[in-house]
Amino acid sequence: MDDLTIHCPADTAAAIAAERLAALVGSRLCHDIVSPLGAIGNGIELLQLAGEFPGIGNSVEMQLITESVEAARARIRWFRVAFGHAAADQRLSPAELAALLADVEKGGRIRLRLEAEGDLPRIEARLILLAVMCLETAMPWGGSVLVCRGASGWRLVAECSRTKPDPALWSWLDAVPGRERSEPASSEVHFPLLARFACAAGRALAWELDDTGGEIAF
Repeated sequence: MDDLTIHCPADTAAAIAAERLAALVGSRLCHDIVSPLGAIGNGIELLQLAGEFPGIGNSVEMQLITESVEAARARIRWFRVAFGHAAADQRLSPAELAALLADVEKGGRIRLRLEAEGDLPRIEARLILLAVMCLETAMPWGGSVLVCRGASGWRLVAECSRTKPDPALWSWLDAVPGRERSEPASSEVHFPLLARFACAAGRALAWELDDTGGEIAF
């Protein structure tokens, strides 16, 4: 067999920034997964309405399937904003942001409260959701987070009985060029993504974490 030569254009890596490429991949995955989940949900509704299966809607098995599908759809909605592509002119209403935050409350130990008026750029909504995920990581035993917007920008203030500090992980949010950092686990990817997306959007991050809470602001 002849040797194969693989030619990679010199500007391939520079053509698309890493965070933008990750966002495009996230959008593609969410787009492809949400359709079959919607079809499953519609099929469940039809089964519940069908006369051939009396009482199926009240069965434990059907309730479990229904709850699992809704939880998956809610997670996809969250991931689509947090990890997906966000154009500069795209905006979210406070009601849409509140609905996304409510989705997290349904399936976790974190209570969320939103204090903000007016629409916001989707780019900022993405940073908020990623910041919530960072605070959620620091509060594995539960807690509360206030999401508020003031004259200086957004603040996410967390309170809990105790946190799980991880200085190496949180160092991803520090704007220190050239610092050596260990690669995060897949369950912690929101930390470097928050830092990269904030940098790309021209938003300076500030954070603090103590034994009973923390704060992320931009």
